[in-house]
Order: sequence, then structure tokens, then C-alpha cells
Amino acid sequence: MEAADGPAERGYRRSAGSPRGEARRQDLLERVTDDLAVNGLVDFSLRRAARAAGTTHKVLLYHFDGAEDLLRQAVARLRERRIGNALTAIAGDTGHPTLADRVRAVWRTLTEEEAGLRRVLDQAIGLSMYDPARYNELSREASQLYLPLLESFCPPDWPPGRKLEVAEMILATLRGFLLERLAIGDSAGVDAGFRALVRALEREDAAG
Repeated sequence: MEAADGPAERGYRRSAGSPRGEARRQDLLERVTDDLAVNGLVDFSLRRAARAAGTTHKVLLYHFDGAEDLLRQAVARLRERRIGNALTAIAGDTGHPTLADRVRAVWRTLTEEEAGLRRVLDQAIGLSMYDPARYNELSREASQLYLPLLESFCPPDWPPGRKLEVAEMILATLRGFLLERLAIGDSAGVDAGFRALVRALEREDAAG
């Protein structure tokens, strides 16, 4: 990824407090997010984002605090789309789905989601590993978004500490599986590992 264009230039500020300004900011963010999903993180810059949004980099600096802020918000928007897909899949389950059932449904959405979305979110995790001082927030914010969702899959009578432990296990394991598929392409190995995860979750369910 190209070096960020730096913090907002003097004289520019993020729009705030104005419904019209916020609507404009959201529209720009959506356009940049769509571009990111198609073209990935490589060579991302404020000027590329401006071209995608049909505006100038100075307009973006009025609404965002520089390229890294815009990238962070666009990645978060893509993660929200992933969560929306997962919730839709779970909503389609009938009866009384277990924790393992819900994780199976989520895994289907992850393996079937559009390649661009999956690639960008995998790249975001890779960036945070490559340069944690600069991009660690990309991983931290992923956990902040995903963990509450995964905790909600757990039986409601479980204590909060147990829900968090199991959610952390699921998140770390699924993240590792996705990176393994991307880097190695070992779908058979990942599928076997996922079946082992499901068995572990079924044991958690049975333990009550």
C-alpha cells in the first residue's frame, strides 16, 4: 500500500454536526468502500480514493482525518457488510440452532463471500501484522466488531467470561483458517480443521 498522504492539511477539518455534511461524508465513504472491495489495499491513497469518490483529495480531507482515517473507516464498513451477511445466514436457520450451527452458518458465508471483500479484509489483517505500529488498529477494531457477535451465538445462560473465552477461540480459529486458505490454498486441510472446531463447540454446548 502506498504511504498515506498524511494528516489533514491545515485549514481542513472533518465535517461534524451538520446532517447534510454527515450525509455527504457517508456517501463518500460508501464510494471509497466500494472501490476498496474491487481494487484492494495495494496503492491505496487519498488521491486514488478521491478519484473513486468522484471528488478531490481536499474534499476528502474536509470530511476525514487523512488517508489512514479514511482507510480505517472503509475497512470497518466492509466488516459491517460481512457481519450483515452472517446475520442474514443465521436468520435463515429454523428451530433452535446451537452454537455450532451458528458458526457453521457463518463459515458458509465467509467461504462463499465475494472474493474482493474477502481479499481486502485478509489484507487488512496482514497489514496489521506487517506494520503493527501503524496499522494495529485494523486488527483491534476487527475484534471489537466481531467478538460481540460471536458472544451472542453462545447460550444466554452462560456467564460473560465463558462467552468471551469461546468467542475469542472462534474468532482466532476462523481468522487463521481464512489466512491459511489465502496463503496456502489448502482447502482440504482447512475443512478438516473446521470440522474439529465444530466438534469442540458441540462439546461446549453439551457441557452446558
